[in-house]
Amino acid sequence: MPEPIRILVADDHTVLRDALRDSLRREPDLEVVAEAGDGRSAVELAVQHRPDVAILDVEMPGQTVLATVAQLNEASPGTQTIILTMYDAPDLVQAFLDLGVSGYLHKSAARGTLISAIRATRSGDQQVTMSVSRQSLQVTRGKPLGPGVLSAREAEVLAHVAAARSNRQIAKAMGIAEGTVKRHLRNIFDKLQAVSRIDAVNKAIASSILPAVNHLPETEESV
Repeated sequence: MPEPIRILVADDHTVLRDALRDSLRREPDLEVVAEAGDGRSAVELAVQHRPDVAILDVEMPGQTVLATVAQLNEASPGTQTIILTMYDAPDLVQAFLDLGVSGYLHKSAARGTLISAIRATRSGDQQVTMSVSRQSLQVTRGKPLGPGVLSAREAEVLAHVAAARSNRQIAKAMGIAEGTVKRHLRNIFDKLQAVSRIDAVNKAIASSILPAVNHLPETEESV
């Protein structure tokens, strides 16, 4: 069995922090090794415990969480960061992406989304797990999107992604190689300026490339 993923949880609300800790401890491959109530303490504990992942609430007393992430990157470069937030303003999302966070999740996201984001940090493929509003994802660094931005084949692949199908399932359904699916996904990500499968689906829906779906994929498979 591989070593468990070691996690630091930082939230100034004790009840919420306790609930998150207890939820994570139910997973056999996850281990909460430290808890903090503010950003400065989070950095100090990261230096002490060297966690694999730091989960940070976006609003904590003292320094900003952006400053905390920057300090974590410097003081504990082996620690990857996941942000939990009630805010999804485009400028804030982009600021965290520029700092290299591994996940930016709204607090209303499903528990499985957070667990998947934590586990994805071990894959080493630099993917980012996102869970924010469609309004925020409509901002795509100034590049206008429309129904014609994707080829018919790419749109078909993305429709399968929206139905929560894996690369292998998509390949079988379309009668193509799994490597071809991955190539289509790389092109889709590039055209939509997406950072994850969920991000790509949300942007496609917002731009009328795909119809709205009731459920987005919770597991972020690598491209």
